[in-house]
Formats: sequence, structure tokens, C-alpha cells
Amino acid sequence: MLTLTYEYKLIPTQLQAEQMQHILDVCSSVWNYALRERKDWIASRKCPVNACSLRSEYIISVDTPYPGFNDQCKSLTQAKKTNPRLKSVNAQVLQQVLRKLDKAFKDMKDRNFGFPRFKKRGRMRSFVFPQLGKDPLGQGVVKLPNIGFIKFRQSRPYPEGYQVKQARIIKRASGFYLMLTFQAALEICAPPVRGHVVGVDVGLEYFLSTSDGLQIERPKFFVDMQRKLKLLQRRLKRKRLGSSNWVKSQHQIALLHERIANTRKDFHFKVAHQLCDQGDAIAVEHLNLIGLSRGMLGKHMLDAGHGQFLNQILPWVCFKRDKAYVQVDARGTSQECPDCGAVVTKMLKDRWHQCSCGSSKPRDVASGEVIRNRAVGRTVQQNACGDGLTGAVHAA
Repeated sequence: MLTLTYEYKLIPTQLQAEQMQHILDVCSSVWNYALRERKDWIASRKCPVNACSLRSEYIISVDTPYPGFNDQCKSLTQAKKTNPRLKSVNAQVLQQVLRKLDKAFKDMKDRNFGFPRFKKRGRMRSFVFPQLGKDPLGQGVVKLPNIGFIKFRQSRPYPEGYQVKQARIIKRASGFYLMLTFQAALEICAPPVRGHVVGVDVGLEYFLSTSDGLQIERPKFFVDMQRKLKLLQRRLKRKRLGSSNWVKSQHQIALLHERIANTRKDFHFKVAHQLCDQGDAIAVEHLNLIGLSRGMLGKHMLDAGHGQFLNQILPWVCFKRDKAYVQVDARGTSQECPDCGAVVTKMLKDRWHQCSCGSSKPRDVASGEVIRNRAVGRTVQQNACGDGLTGAVHAA
């Protein structure tokens, strides 16, 4: 099953914008109520059997089951019969909120995430219609349950041969956006590593350096806008909390943050297409970017957005353009000579690679060549094992 997600800018009327904001508010209330129900049940099981708190204690019957997803969906169905505010919102939209909360608790246990938090006003920014009616899409218009037809800016055509499965509405500082999910019963294998392989080394002095000698300067998206952001935040501090001017200042800050994110994303897409123009396969390092972002240069690492580029945008562009995408081990790529394989120890301040074999080039370019060599070597070794090769005989 192949899944694609297309994003479009909505052009709602004032009434439709108010309806979508109402749905977000109701979703936030459902999230908070369900989270409080789960937290109370968990807190009631923490009390020691021989002592109670001097202040307060959660008292819930022993035979009360844990309020999981199924139980909370049943409670929601009963509540919709007596609560007109809940009844005004599509039932499947509210069920998706409970499903999202259930996933947050599973991620807390399985992936060591933090405890889910309550949503204050304005923190719930999206909701999902998991099912759409018959023929919901038109030319620049979409039909959503309980809302009707909404216009949007169709910046690109719908993919042919795909069926629309769900729609997500996202509220940002610049307005509402529509995320359409398309699916097709296709199984596409990853393209093999063939042809010209380009090794890519990312960093802070240069955003990336390739094995072909290309070095791209790192734009400072956040740092360049930091002066303006600081000015807007100072103005916000002088406003009375909750006033209309305070709301306007917050909106200006949100718009600036969105502009920074959009500029960074646009740069990443352009660089990804530039790399795909150079070669038939792209090889990158498998880096611990979370650990690097917590270091001394964390602000600049997050500003460069290497995680978004290496893990999201570059693989998608390679897939769309039928280019192979390979991740190799990152250990020792900057200390190894790409020509002879010898270990050449360098400090972080040493930006030039000089080996006794005569190899002399920029350090980042040499690292890109090492990454390319590892990608090609690993591919040759896998093919030599005879996996999937016609007539290959495995020795006993």
C-alpha cells in the first residue's frame, strides 16, 4: 500500500472558519476530559495500602476498569446524547482525538516519551476526518462532513490512480490548511544502488559537502531573524496579558516563526533536488541528531534542520525521482582517508585533510568520499552474497 499526503491552503468563509475553530475547541475539551479520567485512575492505584495522604486521595472503585480507548469511545457515545456541544461535532473526529491520546500513552511506555499534557486554549491545532463521503473532491473544492464544500488553493493536481482516504485540517498562524491522504494498492521496491553515487557529509561550516566537491553554505534561518524576533517579544512583554494588542503581538511572532520554518523547508527541497540532479544514488551518514542538538552548538544544529533534511525531505525527493537513498555508519568518516583507507587523526578545528599517501582536500569533501566508498562497498558485499540472484549456489 502506497500512501501520499498533499497539502493545500484552505480559503474558508468566515462562518466556515468559525465552525472549524469550534471543532478545535470541542476536541480540546474531549482531550482534557479523557486525559483527566486516565490520570485519576492511575493516581488512585498509587496510594499505599497502609497509609493515605493528609491532603487528598483519589478514591475509585477497585473493580473499575482502566479507561482505555474502547471504554472512552463508549462513554463518548453516551455523552453525545445529552451534551449538545459534543453533538455538534462529527463523532469520528472526536474518536480520532481519543485514538491520538491512546497512542500518546503507548508512546510513553514503549518509546519513553513524556506524560501527555493538557491542552489549553489554542494548543489543539488539528483534527481529522478519517472518512469522507462519495466524490468529496472537486476542482479546488473539498466536501467535509458537517462543514460542507470549502474552497482551497489547488497548487498541484491530485495524483492519478489514488483514492482519497482522509482529510486533516491544520490551523497555523497564516490560516487553515488541508492535508489530503491518498492511497493506492501498489508495492514499489526501493531503487537499487547503481550508477553514480554521491556521498553527502553535513555540518555547520557548510550545510553539506559532497564527494564531487560541491560545498553549500549554511543559511542561518533563525539567527538572521533573531533580532526581529527579539524586538517583537519585547513589544509583547509590554502588552497587558489577554488584551487585543497582546493577541496581535502573539500572532506577529507566530507568523515570523512560520516564515522561518517555511524558508528552511524550501531551502531543503531545493538542495535535495540539486543532489538528485548530480547522481543516481545518494549516500548519507546515520547520525544521532538528537544528541548533537543538545550540545554546545544545539541552537545552530536545530537552525540548520539536518534531521528534517536527512530523514524526511531527502528520502522523499529520492523516492519521487527514482534515486537510491542509502544510510551508512557515521563512525570515523572524518578520520579516514578516502584514497588509501588509513586513519588520519584530526581535531575539530582541523578543516583540511592531509594524508601521507598524497591525498589533500577539504575535510568535509574527504568525509563525503568516505561515505560514498562505504555505500558502494556495502552494496557490492550484499550482491556478492547471492541474495535474490538467479542461479546462485550457497555453500554448505
